[in-house]
Amino acid sequence: MKTLHFILCFLAVGIIAYAQPKFEPTNAAPGEFSRMGFLPRGIAMGNALSAVTTGNLSAYYNPALSVFQEDNYAEASYTFLSLDRHLNFINFTRRFEFGARDSAGKPKATAGLSIGLINSGVSNIDGRDNDDNPTGQLKTSENLLFFAFANKFSKKVAIGFGARLYYYKLYEKITSTAVGFDLGIIYSVADNVKVALVLQDLNATYKWDTSSLYSTNGLSTSTLFPTTKKIGVSYFVNSINALFSSELEFNSYGRRLLRLGGESQVIPELAVRAGLDNVVLNNGDELMQPTLGFAFNHHYSDKLSLCFNYAFAVEQYSQTPRHSIGIGFLF
Repeated sequence: MKTLHFILCFLAVGIIAYAQPKFEPTNAAPGEFSRMGFLPRGIAMGNALSAVTTGNLSAYYNPALSVFQEDNYAEASYTFLSLDRHLNFINFTRRFEFGARDSAGKPKATAGLSIGLINSGVSNIDGRDNDDNPTGQLKTSENLLFFAFANKFSKKVAIGFGARLYYYKLYEKITSTAVGFDLGIIYSVADNVKVALVLQDLNATYKWDTSSLYSTNGLSTSTLFPTTKKIGVSYFVNSINALFSSELEFNSYGRRLLRLGGESQVIPELAVRAGLDNVVLNNGDELMQPTLGFAFNHHYSDKLSLCFNYAFAVEQYSQTPRHSIGIGFLF
């Protein structure tokens, strides 16, 4: 009988251990909020935008993208999240043309600038002391300010360089900042085929010092952000007026990730989007995240257009999916 009990206990423990999802280190790495995506278009297309050079662009996905922006574009968006979280985006992208134009009307040199901000955090955190007495509501705030400059060196090659400034307010006087750098290249295989190579968050590190809160009992620690390498491909099918994109991501925390996205211009005023994010190739316990969205454009004049963007995305451990809405201006 004891032997039977031992076997049953052994099997139970084995089943429980096997049922535990495999830990994904990137999810607990610094700056996770910045890897959720940027603006409704990117989120709706599965965040596979590193090689997408058409439409309204942001250097968040690739610092070389801003050189392909048509006119000036500014957008602000808000994301509805569960668990008292918030996530907001602001972006501005502009292309500059220099020098005399050739016989085809193209400028001698083309450059681009992109600036963006991500604001995130958690509010309504119930504060308690060691005796479980309420101390008031707490909140955290984490922010990313990025900018990028790009230059088109030829008809085939564009290169961009970007910088990221992180600021994290965790608790009272406990804050940290980090600076990271991005590098991106876009190669035009053909007019409708683009390939991208991207490096993100180079050298970004959070450094923490809790001595201001705990005096001599405080500690100093540092945590390195995942350095991310991405390979992206986009393909525009002229016959059906649709864009398809894909992206492979590798980071220094060991994650191998696939993203897929698509966009179809149904009518001049309406585009529909879909994607598949978080396809972790080396961790089957991570759930894929289907995404959907659309954009409605209204042209007020030749120099001003209004764009309403919406994105829907599934979250792995959230009670409800994500909903992002954005208002953009092309001028």
